[in-house]
Amino acid sequence: MKKSEFFNSWGALHGGAQIRGVVRAWLEISFLLCKPLAAMRVTPNSLSILGLFLGAGLLVTIENDWAIAFLALSLIADGLDGSLAILTGKVSKWGALLDGFIDRVVESLWAYSLYLLGAPYQLVLIAWLAAFLQEYVRTRAASLGVTQLGVVTIGERPIRASILFIALVARAVDMDLAILLSQIWAVLQVMSLLTVLSFLRPLLRQSRR
Repeated sequence: MKKSEFFNSWGALHGGAQIRGVVRAWLEISFLLCKPLAAMRVTPNSLSILGLFLGAGLLVTIENDWAIAFLALSLIADGLDGSLAILTGKVSKWGALLDGFIDRVVESLWAYSLYLLGAPYQLVLIAWLAAFLQEYVRTRAASLGVTQLGVVTIGERPIRASILFIALVARAVDMDLAILLSQIWAVLQVMSLLTVLSFLRPLLRQSRR
């Protein structure tokens, strides 16, 4: 598959999203990384499952700085599985379901990891629940016929990962930011959930069941 075909396929699968800026840069990188993976016959689903094991590795190593590496590798695996599926022509509904399921499990591990770093469980629970509901609402809306890509919020998955990454790096240099970061995450995630609901409400109200 040529790079232009890869870009076009990715855009079509993401509601006609424009490929530019950071998105284009990441797709350029993922295209290059997925080429050898495809040659080695690595499957997208196996990459998704690898991301799950790496996420579990984060939790196992949460007491030391290896957790940073496991978080980064888990994110790379998660970011490449969809691109690999496009490149190898193995895009499937089962793969999309598996990827979404693993994403939610791994995000639960992230939340628990932040709690283990010292964040109050109440804040972590609020943030995690708001993130889970945000993704559920989007998925449910898609099943009701909403085909638009939707609004990009201030609490998307990369932001959730970044909050934990900052907490881990801060811990590595003897700084405790877990409480502050959990407060920020909770606020951002609740705002993001409300943003998604506000975006979808008029679309769903004007559609017929």
